[in-house]
Amino acid sequence: MAVPQVTYDDVVAARAMLSEVAALTPVLHSRVLSETVGGSVHLKCENLQRAGSFKIRGAYVRIARLTAEERARGVVAASAGNHAQGVALGSSLLGAKATVYMPEGAPLPKVEATRAYGADVVFAGHTVDEALRAAREHAERTGAVFIHPFDHPDVVAGQGTVGLEILEQLPGTATIVLPIGGGGLAAGVALAVKSQRPGIKVVGVQAERAAAYPDSLAAGHPVMVVPTSTMADGIAVGQPGELPFELIHYLVDSVVTVSEESLSRALLLCLERSKLLVEPGGVAGVAALLDHPEAFEPPVVAVLSGGNIDPLLLARVLRHGLAAAGRYLAFRIRLTDRPGALAVLLARLADLGVNVLDVVHERFGSRLHLDEAEVLLQLETRGPAHGDEVLGALRRHGYRIDAEYGLQLGGEGVVAALRP
Repeated sequence: MAVPQVTYDDVVAARAMLSEVAALTPVLHSRVLSETVGGSVHLKCENLQRAGSFKIRGAYVRIARLTAEERARGVVAASAGNHAQGVALGSSLLGAKATVYMPEGAPLPKVEATRAYGADVVFAGHTVDEALRAAREHAERTGAVFIHPFDHPDVVAGQGTVGLEILEQLPGTATIVLPIGGGGLAAGVALAVKSQRPGIKVVGVQAERAAAYPDSLAAGHPVMVVPTSTMADGIAVGQPGELPFELIHYLVDSVVTVSEESLSRALLLCLERSKLLVEPGGVAGVAALLDHPEAFEPPVVAVLSGGNIDPLLLARVLRHGLAAAGRYLAFRIRLTDRPGALAVLLARLADLGVNVLDVVHERFGSRLHLDEAEVLLQLETRGPAHGDEVLGALRRHGYRIDAEYGLQLGGEGVVAALRP
């Protein structure tokens, strides 16, 4: 392994620097995940960190290590959320002027939080990559110091303090599973924990729609991928950083991917069972545990990396999670168009114990016969078995349920496709 640009001693020094800045976030036992994995599982709650994610750690260390002259020139960053808030808060604590470039359409709560911490927000482009280019141009034009979200030794050292805390809070940890975007968190944590305990397993998790690390690790160097639309915007990075990649290549035991459905199930589980609000990218580790529980040696710690989620996205993701968990049905059903037919259908659904969320009744259409009506139903069920029971009972009563129908949620894609 080449000599890294960041060392274990750097992480220890960052821990001292952050002692009065970053919160010592709790590790909470999860009974449901422990039963799933077959051994102890704890959640490292960086969603409860200052500014809502682990990003304050690396951002503060990076800004704190600037010279007085550099801080006087100000700092600039680009982000759609967590890094923006980390840089804004870190700058305000250290007396540096911060400018953050955000893409057009960035979630309003994240924009307002960044401004509330004292940063100037400038909108540029429609993607984080476009905002990133604008931020670099700003740095070249003004002399402000560019604060990279993951590809800098100080940032990696700051993020690595999460690993030091885990080993102090749960010394017997056998496996740490955590989200990967650009790689700063995974690289820092792996460096910190394996310097103390080389045998500990570290597993990184990416959203399969934005997974640059599997291809990069196979190629032996960072490669660019084009992320497609994913709810896990916080870890949707097209290319790994050079420094994080080197550390992850040698120190992280494996990198796996999870689907949108797995992310939504994990978010729902954290909210319902652990009473923790976590953003989609932040639950990637939990999603991996649900997908492949046998692959993780306990005791396991899953890092919840952030909790900054737009309430509108939360509403869509929760419905997505209910659908993925088999607790949400949406389908079209044909009725004979006569008085009372809809009332009879709804009464049968009530007898079957489902909660009717929405009904759309259509009596005209090229697909319908003169004596037919069509009803679009959205139902809440108790789970997959209950859903199958409902569909089977309706068919036995002679109702015609149309072949696959999917419910679209805000461009997220089909999230509830029903079997015919």
